[in-house]
Amino acid sequence: MGLLTWLFGSKTGANTGSDDAASDRSGKRGASARLDAMMDRAVAMHPRLQLARHYEERLRSAMSVSLGHIDDLIRLLPAPHEASMAAWAHDPLIRTFFATPDDIPKAFSRSEELQAHFAQHPDATQAYATLGMAMFERHVLGVALEGDAVRHDVTQTTLCFTDHRIPICGTSDAGLREEMTRRLIDQLALEGLARLAADRRDLVAKGRELLEARVKLLERQGVGMRSVVGAAPAADSKELLDLQAQIEKNAGELAALRAPTEVIELELDRVCDVFSHPADHIYVEKRCVRLDLMNVVRTDDTQASREIEFRVARVPGDPPTMRAFTLVRFPRAELLPAGLHIDAATRAI
Repeated sequence: MGLLTWLFGSKTGANTGSDDAASDRSGKRGASARLDAMMDRAVAMHPRLQLARHYEERLRSAMSVSLGHIDDLIRLLPAPHEASMAAWAHDPLIRTFFATPDDIPKAFSRSEELQAHFAQHPDATQAYATLGMAMFERHVLGVALEGDAVRHDVTQTTLCFTDHRIPICGTSDAGLREEMTRRLIDQLALEGLARLAADRRDLVAKGRELLEARVKLLERQGVGMRSVVGAAPAADSKELLDLQAQIEKNAGELAALRAPTEVIELELDRVCDVFSHPADHIYVEKRCVRLDLMNVVRTDDTQASREIEFRVARVPGDPPTMRAFTLVRFPRAELLPAGLHIDAATRAI
């Protein structure tokens, strides 16, 4: 044993140090490439940023702050829950979000994103996804036991979840989280554009009009936080193609617009300011609440209640809205054969 250690120990140790250094260099290259890819997304939304002096260096510095903040947010999200009919019976979170087990495959199967994901990955047995929902409180009179007496006029708060959407799918937990990171970078880029469009003091009128139009087009397309929590208006393939054509036309008009150098510098400054302060623009809150089996909010654990944890995200708009969301795993075995394209049917009515 000692001879083998003598023969291979020092060599193995030397290789380990070399391997660690190589791994460190590879990691740095990977991080740099990742940051470059995120910058490309921001520039794709506002190509004129490339005309500013040293735009890459300035944007890289600001975006590294955003990427660190977003990575922290995404890292803190709990592991995906299994979203299946079997899980409904034993997972309090899934039971809270869906009234019956049958509601789960119905909600997931009407997601065109999920249908497309399974079509693109025929060997996948499950999909990782974000589940976004509208959430509201309903105040009702209910029944409660107070001592030995039963009261029928007790004010109760019920938590309701509706409008289930599955906007992002992935083949793995890590892949899903990375896609969420990209969408949140998009959100910050969109916030930067919105700030430019609202700055009426320094931007020329025509440029402001084009920027305002671009923000509205991107919001309709479902860019940013809307695509994370499923708050984008439902759109069919033709509508999305039309939107993309309008966005490309808008980009061309912005590129053709002649603007003073100081205005372009101002635009980059505004966008970099947003990326330098991501916490001011991305709001994700952990929500913990104790509910009974009827989703009635309870203050103690004496009435068959259980505590659930999920996230709530703010979706910018006028007015802004709040959407609940969580990460899930959905089994292909429960995907309904042709899907329930209820969203498309609703639009056709």
